[in-house]
Amino acid sequence: MLEKYAELLVKQGVNLQPGQELVIDSSIECFELVRAVAKVAYEVGAKDVIVNYTDEKISRLRYENCDIEHFATIPQYIIELKNQYALKHAAVLSITSSDPEAMKGIDPLKIQTYRKALKTACSTFYDHLDLGIDRWCIAGAPSVAWANKVFPDMSDKEAVNALWQAIYKVTRCNQDNPIEAWNEHRHSFEKRVQILNEKKIKSLHYTNQLGTDLTIGMNKGYLFAGGGSYTTDGIYSFPNIPTEEIFTSPNKNQVDGIVYSSMPLNFNGNIIDEFSITFKEGRIVDYSAKEGYDVLKSIIETDEGSHYLGEVALVPYASPIRELGILFYNTLFDENASCHLAIGRGFSECIENGLEMNKEQLFEKGINDSLTHVDFMIGTKDLSIVATLENGEEFIIFKDGNFAF
Repeated sequence: MLEKYAELLVKQGVNLQPGQELVIDSSIECFELVRAVAKVAYEVGAKDVIVNYTDEKISRLRYENCDIEHFATIPQYIIELKNQYALKHAAVLSITSSDPEAMKGIDPLKIQTYRKALKTACSTFYDHLDLGIDRWCIAGAPSVAWANKVFPDMSDKEAVNALWQAIYKVTRCNQDNPIEAWNEHRHSFEKRVQILNEKKIKSLHYTNQLGTDLTIGMNKGYLFAGGGSYTTDGIYSFPNIPTEEIFTSPNKNQVDGIVYSSMPLNFNGNIIDEFSITFKEGRIVDYSAKEGYDVLKSIIETDEGSHYLGEVALVPYASPIRELGILFYNTLFDENASCHLAIGRGFSECIENGLEMNKEQLFEKGINDSLTHVDFMIGTKDLSIVATLENGEEFIIFKDGNFAF
């Protein structure tokens, strides 16, 4: 299973090409998967595999003991390292295994200060990923702490094994040929994507019994995408494994109303739960949270762009991940069990000719720009999404939490 998973991440996740470098960011606990990925990468012709290991416990110690000014400056060697990856068009694989409570009690402003400084200093690296120039993939692997959070009544060994089995199932690695299964998965999105792109949607109206009542305007020339995406060199890959979503970027200035979360959000090891966000003319004007208010505030106040939406994603309530009945406390997995929105940066692939545009041109077209992109789940069993088309007609996209077409 581990070998199948590694092969999937290399051949479908980042779709590594011969002669290309692969950069892997991972927790030290996931070394077995990292080794398996490196083996496959070299087999397909990787020029080199560079591994950057992290340790959550050391990261927590740093946040506990360093003042906030420390996190505002990024060492030059990190800047040069990341930006050089981009200039060499390396593929980037990030393996997530974080403890959902790793940073509980840590000042969220410290974490956001570091993230903002990193994105600014390493802008070449992140622009290449955000603008579809270089391929990247985020995937999951169990850590003991994460497994214990998901399966609290099991022993460490049992919990880790159970989480592995869940990951293998939702990534289709439990099938005979995961590579072919993902080719079929890719094709499964295409019909709905085509319909949505042909409908000439003017706006989307979300409602449910939680209280969500939100209208989201669409850009002229919008494009929905689903499954994976193309980079500017014409190569297709899957930035998220697993994925069950069809998504686009809305008009940043045309979002009005209130939306309520439907699942907890794990952000940098902090839980945000039972929260709502209110928009007026695109901008967030109010928000509340029963748990994690200060963390939510730090996300929204990252920069001006983090006060606006960058993504709307459609995921049926009856998705394979939801049907497992597991709350992963990890956005990569939980967002694929629920319709979601994202605060912050939008996608260049979600507007006609977007891959040929720079950030300024995309912004002029209505695609939001920000140093951050944070997904949060809003899908419920009774969610309704009704599109108003440019000709004034209505088209029902979601009824009772699932696609209506």
